[in-house]
Amino acid sequence: MRALCWEGVDQLAVRQVPDPELRNAHDMIVRVRRSATCGADLPLLAGRVPGLAAGDVLGHEFLGEVAEVGPAVRRHRVGDRVVVCATVACGHCWYCRQGLHSCCDNGAAPGTVGEAAWGQPTGGCYGRPRTTGGFAGSHAEYVRVPYADVGAFTVPDPVSDDRAVFASDAAPAGWMGAELGAVRPGDVVAVWGAGAVGQLTAQAATALGADRVIVIDRYPERLRMAERHTGAETLHYEHTDVPAELRERSGGRGPDVCVEAVGVADGGGRPASLADRFTGRGGPAEDPLAVREAVHACRKGGTVFVSGTFTGFVDAFPLGAVMNKGLTLRSARQHGQRWIPMLLDRMARDELRTEHLATHRFDLDQGPAGYALFRDRADGCVRTVFTPHG
Repeated sequence: MRALCWEGVDQLAVRQVPDPELRNAHDMIVRVRRSATCGADLPLLAGRVPGLAAGDVLGHEFLGEVAEVGPAVRRHRVGDRVVVCATVACGHCWYCRQGLHSCCDNGAAPGTVGEAAWGQPTGGCYGRPRTTGGFAGSHAEYVRVPYADVGAFTVPDPVSDDRAVFASDAAPAGWMGAELGAVRPGDVVAVWGAGAVGQLTAQAATALGADRVIVIDRYPERLRMAERHTGAETLHYEHTDVPAELRERSGGRGPDVCVEAVGVADGGGRPASLADRFTGRGGPAEDPLAVREAVHACRKGGTVFVSGTFTGFVDAFPLGAVMNKGLTLRSARQHGQRWIPMLLDRMARDELRTEHLATHRFDLDQGPAGYALFRDRADGCVRTVFTPHG
């Protein structure tokens, strides 16, 4: 089959790779109808993830038709249209029973780099090298789905493919940021990043009763999209003193909840951190600019939630501000199995619309060009969506 493979730093190619096969009774094979790019792919594209090798298939956000099922699969039949959670989890370990699917004990291969770096194993993810506990990616004609009854969900008939594909990762990540950020009715919520996850976080915060939602970014077309589709207020961080403006819009206190939805994929043009100003040195490769600003902007006793993808260590983190302001700091990879059924129901009722995020569509054969567009944020690109089967 054809698949979009990593070839080297900032180099992708569509290759012929072996078709996936069932490996145990709980597996199924999905024929991909849509797969989407994600900011979490950019560290891989840049070669910053340990163990990545030429020929590894990228992608983790996808939707398709069931092509083959293992004998122990009970919830799905051949021909079903399903969206697959980007997080691979067993559904039965202690963490999965608590709804913490991305912390699953069994979702990744044992002895991974992540286990050594983070102290414990975590759940798997499609489109990651084996050394980080992942599985072959979704930018392909077919994908093997382990724990199929846990990670795949039937798409309601009224929901289009272009809408449903974002239930795989971006929509549950956005809902998680608002829910685990403890958004309550009447809150002021600030969201750093107007990409897909940032916009969906803003929608979730509004659904949970936030009084004001403010989205921060530097791309005018993304800010306009956030205003139009989420109803949020927006701030262009290159033209605004963001912490001062947030205090002005929150009664002088600062936002109740601050959600970072940027990660390490962006940050050009940002002012230096307080630590940089004091020491005169630049930040490391993984520089949590938006996280630092969120910590400083958040009101005392508020909550900061980190949604962006970080893969290792960071420097110049304002731990003193977290402690002295009494902040709650939370983070997670998305526990999508916990929210996807509810999000699909909202999509079916037309309460959650996501198809506008698919700003660019390509055949899989145009994958390298589609990723370059997404990486460079060119032509107003928010997400590129690939169609492997034309």
